[in-house]
Amino acid sequence: MSVDEREPDSSVAASDVWNDFVPDTGSPGFSVRTTYPTNPDGVEVMLERWEAGTEEPPHFHPGDDMTIVVEGRMSTQLFRREGDSLVADGERVYLHKGEVGYNHANRIHDAKYIEDCQLVYVHNGAFAFLRAHVEVG
Repeated sequence: MSVDEREPDSSVAASDVWNDFVPDTGSPGFSVRTTYPTNPDGVEVMLERWEAGTEEPPHFHPGDDMTIVVEGRMSTQLFRREGDSLVADGERVYLHKGEVGYNHANRIHDAKYIEDCQLVYVHNGAFAFLRAHVEVG
């Protein structure tokens, strides 16, 4: 279907893609709809919803990842380890609707959801959320 053939109410909010989310009881304000590929060299894709004011603590993932902001506004901060502490590495990055953020594998970062967000998250290989268990300095 071309853009010209879309119905006038064809929007993110009206799309069935954004239905059937499951709340994550370990992360209040977060719900997700996932799939897992049968290709061992594939990617894992998640559609995520985050409520404004929620956040993820410093963590990392085993593969490179990409976050596409479909709706809302969020921020992320990179960190580096210094002894038993985490130190901010660069400026906080703000992502708005239509923008894309990338993180390399094992790169420690956080995420803060400033507005209600709808995201497309793509992870290289099988996804894992690995918390960075050190003090933020």
